[in-house]
Amino acid sequence: MQTCNLWCLPENYQMKYYFYHILSWPQLLYVAEDYNKKIVGYVLAKMEEDAEVPHGHITSLSVLRTHRKLGLATKLMRAAQSAMAEVFDAEYVSLHVRKSNRAALHLYTQTLGYQVNGIEAKYYADNEDAYDMRQILQPEKYNKRSKKERGDKFPDPPAGEEDKKEEKKEESETSS
Repeated sequence: MQTCNLWCLPENYQMKYYFYHILSWPQLLYVAEDYNKKIVGYVLAKMEEDAEVPHGHITSLSVLRTHRKLGLATKLMRAAQSAMAEVFDAEYVSLHVRKSNRAALHLYTQTLGYQVNGIEAKYYADNEDAYDMRQILQPEKYNKRSKKERGDKFPDPPAGEEDKKEEKKEESETSS
């Protein structure tokens, strides 16, 4: 797992960090192996402890370049997200991604349905900003909470904005 991380990501973790995750949240660690049992991808996730709203966090996702575009990252993410909701009753999952990482942004927003919740300035060691992103896992629970409880950073759209968006969506669907 660490080898996969070293090949793919500028952020690297010490072995004790992997062990901490494995021992604390074994249900949230998934790996993808090739036919020779070599790890070619993984997702390392955790639950945020002492949080007011139960939620998970994706610590790291990595797939070797030789195994990309096969849907492995999507499968790994969905497995971790499902376990968060089913095992830990997580209402949402968060993650951070480099603003410059267009491939990851596409995966998170277009394929997995994450939304940007905010920007963390100088989040990475090289001072690059990160998008703070969220995927709601249990909307019926999450939406009953106040924005303050949820930690949402963006205000609600002005009254009527959602209706306008819905109308535009309906218009585009009928004109297609």
